[in-house]
Amino acid sequence: MSNKRYSALALYKRVLLQVRPYWLHLALLVFLGLFAAPIALLMPLPLKIIVDSVMGTEPLPGFLRIVVPTFIMETKGAIVGLSVFLVLFVALLNQLQRLAMWWLNEYASEQMALHFRSQLFQQAQRLSLTYHDNHGIADATYHVQYDAPAIQRVTTWGLIPIISAFFTLLGMVVVTARISIELALIALAVSPVFLLLTRLYSGKLWARWQRVKDFETSALSVVQEVLSAIRVVMAFGQESRELDRFVHHAQSGLWARLRVVLTQSFFGLFVGLTIGAGTALDLLIGWRQVQAGTLTLGELLLVMAYLTQLYDPLQQIGQQIASQQESLASAERAFTFLDEASVMVERSGAKPLARAQGAVAFRHVAFAYRESHSVLCDISFEVVPGTRVGIAGPSGAGKTTLVSLLMRFYDPTAGAILVDGMDLRDYKLHDLRNQFAIVLQEPLLFSTSVAANIAYAQPQASMEAIIAAAQAANAHDFIARLPQGYETPVGDRGMQLSAGERQRIALARAFLKDAPMLILDEPTSSVDIRTEAAIMEALERLTENRTSFLITHRVTTLRHCDVLLKIEDGRLQQVVSSSQEG
Repeated sequence: MSNKRYSALALYKRVLLQVRPYWLHLALLVFLGLFAAPIALLMPLPLKIIVDSVMGTEPLPGFLRIVVPTFIMETKGAIVGLSVFLVLFVALLNQLQRLAMWWLNEYASEQMALHFRSQLFQQAQRLSLTYHDNHGIADATYHVQYDAPAIQRVTTWGLIPIISAFFTLLGMVVVTARISIELALIALAVSPVFLLLTRLYSGKLWARWQRVKDFETSALSVVQEVLSAIRVVMAFGQESRELDRFVHHAQSGLWARLRVVLTQSFFGLFVGLTIGAGTALDLLIGWRQVQAGTLTLGELLLVMAYLTQLYDPLQQIGQQIASQQESLASAERAFTFLDEASVMVERSGAKPLARAQGAVAFRHVAFAYRESHSVLCDISFEVVPGTRVGIAGPSGAGKTTLVSLLMRFYDPTAGAILVDGMDLRDYKLHDLRNQFAIVLQEPLLFSTSVAANIAYAQPQASMEAIIAAAQAANAHDFIARLPQGYETPVGDRGMQLSAGERQRIALARAFLKDAPMLILDEPTSSVDIRTEAAIMEALERLTENRTSFLITHRVTTLRHCDVLLKIEDGRLQQVVSSSQEG
């Protein structure tokens, strides 16, 4: 569960810095919001005119006598017409102001959310695999999809309405005080109670919203985990079990959310009672002032209307502050995620790497995912450019971890890995990883076309280059038979293709990238003998003059390697060259 690391003030400051590119939009929203106060002040005015100047004998309010022609003030019917016109005019102003604010609000808030979501997604890609191994993919997904909109809820849905409500409140207090200072002071007497309630409940709501977010992340984690392994779930008939697991986490989130709603309800109840008490006291004192002749009936109705609109922004401020706690909890989670330091940090002065020669050296390399879980111990070997390196050993021996360290998905906990005589950590990370093409045991394809998957590392590649890569990978013939050829969609993770077809597309992708080094992790383990022959033929061409690391259990595949590394229990047991094996 997340711990509170920011004060509300610090979070608001961070949010304002985050939305700095949109300050002009927010300033315009505040400006438009300020019109709400004078429009609200005009709304009860026609009622006062009807009561005091039509039903009674009071003259029109002073500012109207300045702008209204004299002939209108001379007849009751004309004054009634003026009142009707004012109702329509104020309604039009109110709707125009709301429309302008709504459009600008939607535009600015969606732009801010998209910008923030992009930053979170970029951070999710930048963080090391260690972070994702520890927290799970659902954690980052929740931040990107559900925490990111907090930026718009805090600003355009929170701060802007609070600022508008504050100025409306101020306007109502000033106007009410000009009619009756005593009623204005009584109306404001509820403010200390209101502030106390807000302070008391905001902290509780913040903490409870944090728990809701944690439970919802857990439920999302179950969904992602199950759907990514849906074939295994179906094969073992565990759908009901997984449903129960999801319901358990979702129900925990549901009850946590209901506790938040209950807390908000009590807050709203106490705020409503406080405002009701203030309104009742104002009505009692106002009625006595009417009886004493110090206040007209129209003025009392006007004051009560203003008090309703005075308490409305006060109540709105309270509701906004209460609802802001969810947004602040999400914003805190998102900023904590953004502040997460990537383990894969480039050293200052990291060197660019255009194209590596392919010399690789491991010097006393050790690695542990956790302190108590050592995976590799004191691994040392060297290979010259163009060497085909086979890596053999039982499952769990550390073979995949070895090549993951080579691509700097992780950093060794001890020792150093050198490429062309320089420590991996001294290269620019993007340049280093660009030296590798990778083909995995379970090839990862994206839900686009065959051509787009082959050209994933070279998006601007011509169709001729794509076809040439497919031919080199022995994939062109089956691609040509697909319904739309190279433009055929491969489906989610390529599942509309067979395992062998997916593997050959992955090989074509490696051919097209033309990297100086290759990582081949069990590339033939999930295919039949005939497909394996086609893949091995392609691998012969692909590994030619490239430093390649081939992880496999198949002896037939290892025969093509120049050097064989045998790993057991995280230790390098033997380094065998092809000449020694012969």
